[in-house]
Amino acid sequence: MKIARVTLSDRATAGVYEDRSGPEIERVWAGHGGTAAEWVRILIPDDRAEIESTLRRLCDTERCDLVLTTGGTGPAPRDVTPEATRAVLDRELPGFGEIMRIQSFAKVPTAILSRATAGTRGRTLLINLPGNPRAIGECLPLLLPAIAEALRHLRGE
Repeated sequence: MKIARVTLSDRATAGVYEDRSGPEIERVWAGHGGTAAEWVRILIPDDRAEIESTLRRLCDTERCDLVLTTGGTGPAPRDVTPEATRAVLDRELPGFGEIMRIQSFAKVPTAILSRATAGTRGRTLLINLPGNPRAIGECLPLLLPAIAEALRHLRGE
């Protein structure tokens, strides 16, 4: 399976701090029984046009089965990941964002500010994950059964 993990962060892209969210996605995936994967690793700034073109390329040219983004889902002006994601989706799957907000809200009341979403483009599943590594560890394991089922449907199984 080919999986892209896309970290969206102006500061990590500029080298202000290290990207910890992208590697956390891989750690959680492997630690919770995710299938073996060929990883595509991308770090880009919070720029809507660049996010949209990257997501299109990963789906249409790279033919990734799964694209997991991290970061850019809050209410700040530069948080444009959900808008960029919706712009490239064929169909939205809002349940992914809903369950992550429910899970996170139980621990952090400000999690309600997340605007994360998910959906499909062709045969690719795209999911916006939180930008916080701890939240990735709490949310991604909950999504794994639905990810596996969605990928089976997208492959026509």
